[in-house]
Amino acid sequence: MADWKDGVRRVLYPAYEARLQARLDSAKLPQHIGVMLDGNRRWAKAVGRDTAHGHRAGAANIEPLLTWCDEVGTEVVTLWLLSTDNLNRPAAELEPLLQIITEAVDSLADQRRWRLHPVGALDLLPPQVAERLKAAEEATRDVDGMLVNVAVGYGGRREIADAVRGLLHEVVANDIAVEELTPEHIAEEIEGRLYTAGQPDPDLVIRTSGEQRLGGFLLWQSAKSEFYFCEAYWPDFRRVDFLRALRAYAQRERRLGR
Repeated sequence: MADWKDGVRRVLYPAYEARLQARLDSAKLPQHIGVMLDGNRRWAKAVGRDTAHGHRAGAANIEPLLTWCDEVGTEVVTLWLLSTDNLNRPAAELEPLLQIITEAVDSLADQRRWRLHPVGALDLLPPQVAERLKAAEEATRDVDGMLVNVAVGYGGRREIADAVRGLLHEVVANDIAVEELTPEHIAEEIEGRLYTAGQPDPDLVIRTSGEQRLGGFLLWQSAKSEFYFCEAYWPDFRRVDFLRALRAYAQRERRLGR
């Protein structure tokens, strides 16, 4: 029975995906997509494998996602691969996970299809991991392709705190009176010090695994974003799920705070 159902899916899904994509209005597609790649551990448990297997399966799904984004003309993708909270996991889980992440980033860099940009508190990572992320950015700096933010050791509160700390250093160094700083000026200065400074804010944020919360992802940047929550665990996230997210986004009336 399972084989029969799989066969039907292989026949029907490509046609369904093609119809979904054909009906998308290119003028209503997101230019910056943030993705919370959630559910690797629960997926591994569901299939009776260890946690590392789940993380490897999740890493293998990154390149297909970026290819789908390329197909619809996305300009920026932000992938949340590891949070600052995740850094508190037991070493037996964290060390293999960091190795899987760095190998995935190395592989993306080797392809030279996308410009990679690490975002996060790199100072919290093991030095060798931080250096490999920086090397991937340098190796793809001149690539004429989609910008991919690789969020490793990332937390939205930490990002904002880092930006505020940078602003405070400047205020002190230049002996600027607090009265000179208007709320609008402070907001501009903070925005210019975020890990994604100079980039457009995400239009769409996708979270897999059925969880319906931000968990600290792009807290400042997502103030006016649309959100799409998918029930599938990240390793099971398919092109049809991606296209459904785009369809849902295109059907919404974006008010952008107005």
